[in-house]
Amino acid sequence: MKQGSGTPHTVLVVEDDPTINQALTDRLVAEGFTVVSAFDGPGAIAAYTEREPDLAILDVMLPGFDGLEVCRRIQVRRPIPVLMLTAKADETDVLIGLGVGADDYVLKPFRMREVVARVRALLRRVDRATELALTRGPELTVGDLVLHRGTRRVQVAAEDVHLTPLEFDLLAMLAEQPGTVRTREALMTEVWGWADARGTRTLDSHVKSLRAKVGPSRVRTVHGVGYALEQ
Repeated sequence: MKQGSGTPHTVLVVEDDPTINQALTDRLVAEGFTVVSAFDGPGAIAAYTEREPDLAILDVMLPGFDGLEVCRRIQVRRPIPVLMLTAKADETDVLIGLGVGADDYVLKPFRMREVVARVRALLRRVDRATELALTRGPELTVGDLVLHRGTRRVQVAAEDVHLTPLEFDLLAMLAEQPGTVRTREALMTEVWGWADARGTRTLDSHVKSLRAKVGPSRVRTVHGVGYALEQ
């Protein structure tokens, strides 16, 4: 349910295989979500614009233009959590997805309960991020790095840097305790809402994308433990 609204979250499902699309729709509706379906890139953008969903599930390979392009256009207009469906586990493909604003990915063939769990975790993260912005102060400063929680704006040396919603949340968690090593498990639980062995790869990929935007030396790896933000 949308926090404080009493209405179900709306999920946009974009999958060109009618059988998979219907199966996802049926399961999500059974779980209490409102579902909007699309089968290609242009249809996804049209549905997103008309219905303003709270989260999108995007297949990577779509007619018209692919799921990565759909994700990029969504995040430029109004960022929402995005779960990618992919048949490829190659890290390059994952990094491309994360770089355009995807929050997580599920490999095909997938279990419906895993998809539902990921969806719920991503929506909980949005609610937690809103609460943190209200309770932990509007701004974080670490050296020449400034995070504005209210507007989710990031500046490095007074220059604006565009981060995806999840990259912002990850950086904010590290910035709350600069110099302190945060374990992978703690980061996954706090930012994503879950932690498992496969999830650490998602985290590591996001860190790589984050470093490319704020500077490679800012986020220090502590091998076998986690990450720390340098002051």
